[in-house]
Amino acid sequence: MSILVIADHDNKALGGATLNVVAAAQKIGSDITVLVAGHGASAVAEQAAKVSGVTKVILADQAVYVHQLAENVAALVAKIAKNYSHVLAASTTTGKNILPRVAALLDVSMVTDIIAVESANTFKRPIYAGNAIATVQSEEAIILGTVRTTAFEAVANDTGSASVESVADAENAGVSTFVSEEILQSERPELAAARVVVSGGRGVGSAENYHAVLDPLADKLGAAQGASRAAVDAGFVPNDMQVGQTGKIVAPELYIAVGISGAIQHLAGMKDSKVIVAINKDEEAPINAVADYWLVGDLNEVVPELASKI
Repeated sequence: MSILVIADHDNKALGGATLNVVAAAQKIGSDITVLVAGHGASAVAEQAAKVSGVTKVILADQAVYVHQLAENVAALVAKIAKNYSHVLAASTTTGKNILPRVAALLDVSMVTDIIAVESANTFKRPIYAGNAIATVQSEEAIILGTVRTTAFEAVANDTGSASVESVADAENAGVSTFVSEEILQSERPELAAARVVVSGGRGVGSAENYHAVLDPLADKLGAAQGASRAAVDAGFVPNDMQVGQTGKIVAPELYIAVGISGAIQHLAGMKDSKVIVAINKDEEAPINAVADYWLVGDLNEVVPELASKI
């Protein structure tokens, strides 16, 4: 089996999600190629070559791929994919944007949100917001799949010695253009990869109170900060902090949910966390059913006291 992994990167560094996708690929076969499509991304290719289990890196370093527009990258992947039995990408915004387009170009169906590999063509994926697990078998000539990174342990990123091959393909689909981007700078860990996450919900009351109550605790724990959809919709925090089915999927070693009732949409994004702590004034809140520890009390009193004890 030959597997093509689409690299997650920012043209400067290889994204950690790629290491998890390679781990999933290793459960399918040992012939693993990583595709780095970008511009000025030679350093990314060098990093990918050092990833454990990778046998080859393909570098498409062209101006049309600088912003990784899905239409442009999809055309490249579809062309290269014909030499592989599987094409995998992370279930990130980028991966979920590119791979369905590749599936359409190749006229094949795809498997989404893979959480386990049963065999080369059989996978497990969550359905109904994670309340059931489906076993899916694909008979496609080329199997495409997005991988839920939290379900696979990342492989080492410094023990490989793969070769790097450059390709000159530079097809511009001409149907989309890059306008602008706004990047929020933060000294906190990246939410999807953090070991500890402190999240707030509607119960924190306001944007001001969210930061006044949760920031000190997150600072003490060196944690990333997240939020429920209700808190994001209320404008407490930006939507890139949303945890849930329509936000980011996280599985940290410790997840602290403050003022979050535990709607199914939120639980789908964090219930695989190793340890879950819930702080809520409602003792019947749904999140208590999945929490390892839960405390009924006023978050405005409990959280500051907890932070002071750390």
